[in-house]
Amino acid sequence: MGPEQRKDLEKGLPGAAHHTPTEGPDGYAALPASAADRLARSSARGAQQAREGSRDGHMSQAQRIAAEVQEEEDELCDHIHHSNRAPWLRALVLGANDGLVSTAALMMGVGGGTTNLATLRLAGVAGMVGGALSMAVGEYISVSSQRDAEKADIEKERLEQLKGPAAQARELEELAQIYVGRGLPYDLARQVAEVLSEKDVIRAHARDELGIDIDELANPLQAAVVSAICFTVGAALPLLSAAWVSDANARLGILAGATTVGLCFFGFLGAWLGGANVLRGGMRVVLGGWLALGIVYGIGRALSVDAA
Repeated sequence: MGPEQRKDLEKGLPGAAHHTPTEGPDGYAALPASAADRLARSSARGAQQAREGSRDGHMSQAQRIAAEVQEEEDELCDHIHHSNRAPWLRALVLGANDGLVSTAALMMGVGGGTTNLATLRLAGVAGMVGGALSMAVGEYISVSSQRDAEKADIEKERLEQLKGPAAQARELEELAQIYVGRGLPYDLARQVAEVLSEKDVIRAHARDELGIDIDELANPLQAAVVSAICFTVGAALPLLSAAWVSDANARLGILAGATTVGLCFFGFLGAWLGGANVLRGGMRVVLGGWLALGIVYGIGRALSVDAA
């Protein structure tokens, strides 16, 4: 849906006739004044009730749970979770390991087919630069598509809220059923849905219905730069270790040894940061890398340029 079509649609929605929504700093457009005012009044009533309940010493269970949900990320925890490292850990390990294995395998294949050092250097540099750019472009496209899908889903939720009280009631019930599915009794789930909706209805649906954190939308440029840098770091190890050795046999031995060291480092580091078994995770990476090197070297020997 284009911007003009969206404006035309919103003009026909309840409460949107005299207001043009503007995009807020969080990446989604604010609700029109009438809808926002209704939610603000409801939020004010909920806040007043919460204050009165707190003073009287009988704040409702739903209000307490809603407050805990909103403040969950600020609470200290006495143990470390590893799953929150998944996005950058994936970029680090995948990018660096990909750069290491692909560049080393390319150089092993070329080294198996020719003893010419200049050719090996050219192959290594081309593999490093081309691979880094390929990773950056691929990651940018992938993350951009993810971000576009997330923003489109958030916009759908916003438009549903603009359709009036009946649509808002359906969305509220949908949110309550999500909490019922997580184990809350219906009455309590309904109260929690109401309190969270009063605070920020779009964020509540984005987080609990769509699984999207509006404050943490994917950043395509960041992902592309990180992937390119990690790939380059991984590719530099085999390139720098073997591109200056004149003896062909020693060159391949040093290349294989340096690659093994890199595989161990990235494999053990990734497993440690991810909270997995370090030995198992490291050996998995090492064996996979050795397999790639062996296969490509064998192809290079079979297609040997020097023999031809």
